[in-house]
Amino acid sequence: QVQLVESGGGLVQAGGSLRPSCAASGRTFSSYAMGWFRQAPGKEREFVAAISWSGGSAYYSDSVKGRFTISRDNAKNTVYLEMNSLKREDTAVYYCAASRAYYGLDHKRRPDYWGQGTQVTVSS
Repeated sequence: QVQLVESGGGLVQAGGSLRPSCAASGRTFSSYAMGWFRQAPGKEREFVAAISWSGGSAYYSDSVKGRFTISRDNAKNTVYLEMNSLKREDTAVYYCAASRAYYGLDHKRRPDYWGQGTQVTVSS
């Protein structure tokens, strides 16, 4: 069992930056690939980014590539999402997820565990 708790969301102006984080419980954190997803009002939850078990590789959705960076610290059981050059369309609830599988999270593969989400609001 893995429990995930996000923090670090908030309100930011367009063009600004935020760095939400996700703390995981348990001693098996490094056994899971980690991902970030988001859900805007009235829309389906969508993939944002994923990082491998060791942190050595990552992949992103086209909408955030070049602006967002996912990273993890296995010693702290924490994954981060550095978000730069934020746009209004990035406004959403951001969810952390843990997955035994690394590939396919951008193609409807369901993670094994979800966090409760953190709100990110980008104003113009």
